[in-house]
Amino acid sequence: MDHELFDTAADAETVREQDAHLLGRRTLLRGSMAVTAAGLVVPAGALGAPAQAAAPSSARPRVAKVLTRDLSTPWGIAFLPGGNALVGERDSGRIYKVRKGGGRHLVGRLRVHSMKSSFGEGGLLGLALSPHWRRDHWLYAYLSTDHDNRIVRVRYRKGRIGRPHVVLAGIPMSTHHNGGRLAFGPGGLLYASTGDAEVSSRAQDRGSLGGKILRLTPDGRVPRGNPFGNYTWSYGHRNVEGITFDGRGRLWASEFGEKRADELNRIRKGANYGWPRSEGGDGRGGTRDPLATWHTGQCSPSGIAIAHGQAFLGALQGECLWSVRLHGPHRGRKHRWFTGDFGRIRTVQKAPDGSLWITTSNRDGRGDPARNDDRVIRIRL
Repeated sequence: MDHELFDTAADAETVREQDAHLLGRRTLLRGSMAVTAAGLVVPAGALGAPAQAAAPSSARPRVAKVLTRDLSTPWGIAFLPGGNALVGERDSGRIYKVRKGGGRHLVGRLRVHSMKSSFGEGGLLGLALSPHWRRDHWLYAYLSTDHDNRIVRVRYRKGRIGRPHVVLAGIPMSTHHNGGRLAFGPGGLLYASTGDAEVSSRAQDRGSLGGKILRLTPDGRVPRGNPFGNYTWSYGHRNVEGITFDGRGRLWASEFGEKRADELNRIRKGANYGWPRSEGGDGRGGTRDPLATWHTGQCSPSGIAIAHGQAFLGALQGECLWSVRLHGPHRGRKHRWFTGDFGRIRTVQKAPDGSLWITTSNRDGRGDPARNDDRVIRIRL
């Protein structure tokens, strides 16, 4: 079971309620911001509270708009041409079109095996648009059935989704550790993150689909150049719920630790990331060390997006948005945003206009839902 199950204590300092209609939480400005006697909103560190290293002003996130609300565990986001997006609910399998200016409508539903009643993590997970979308209109989805996790694709036409076609089945499934993120990378190939499905030995078995980042063709074949002649691109993963590519075509992933360390990793072809032999870095132990780690009570990272030379990660147990510098003299430096403002943050996705869309995950059975949870929120940098 992931450590995201266990709640941490609320931030001790609650500054005040502000803009409750927009944000809908009781403690909107705790931790990351403070209010002076004159009513000015300033960074918390400016009032003498402990502050982290300053982040560049060009990458300082600000809330732009709550795009939609009253969802149940929104998980996958796939942006359409023009900036609207398809957003899936994990437990119901419903898919909505969410407009970039706000509002939504239902476009269909995929049948999934929901595990919410058992604090499970399966259901409708990642979504991704075909790189040839204008020609083929394929929407890809990672979902849980009664006996496996699988990748399917459906046609999206005239505002509705069609019936699913299986791309890859047989990915190990369990109550916890199902992975689930999808991303298309260089050459139009599909990458998928999987969990070990609570059998840690799968992660080191390069022939298993569990505990991996997989690479496959859009129609589900093993592409040329995969390091082991099968779907495995990297291995030794416990539970990766976030993958994304940067502007140079490099793959990054966020990973849940067990008891010691959550991780941000740069993913390389054929590399071993250690689980279950190691958690966090192992120095010269022969596996790849992360760029950044967190104590498991601070993070529980899920979605990840890259902008302005930084990785932005949604934190579930940490109830915040983390940023990590990827380059330069401050490489690996971390900064925490929106601490406690939204509760559990599940998905972070970069929109075509350069903003970030984040989803809350407070109705997943592990959070403390506020009025109008769960939401999709647009963040500008």
